[in-house]
Amino acid sequence: QVQLVESGGGLVQAGGSLRLSCAASGRTSSFGGMGWFRQPLGKGREFVTSIWRGGTTAYADSVKGRFTISRDNAKNTVYLQMNRLEAEDTAVYYCAVASYGRRWSDPSAMDYWGKGTLVTVSS
Repeated sequence: QVQLVESGGGLVQAGGSLRLSCAASGRTSSFGGMGWFRQPLGKGREFVTSIWRGGTTAYADSVKGRFTISRDNAKNTVYLQMNRLEAEDTAVYYCAVASYGRRWSDPSAMDYWGKGTLVTVSS
């Protein structure tokens, strides 16, 4: 089992910044990838960004150039720095972990999920 705990969500004005964190505990050797999805109210869950243990990253087109993912393998923690936030970024942000070979394009393929943290961007 792996437990994921997100923190850092909140209310921010458009153009502002927030930093999310996700700490993993338990069988942390069971996964190689850590990442973030988001779910706007009334919509489906969508991929935001991911990072593998070796540092390879991927981003959704909608956040490229604004969001940065990073990871501290020693602390089993992943971070999401969100800059130049837009109203369209408002959503519940979920941390997820994936075993090697899983595809981040498929939320159902993720191994474990956090409970989510709400990010609200006011325009």
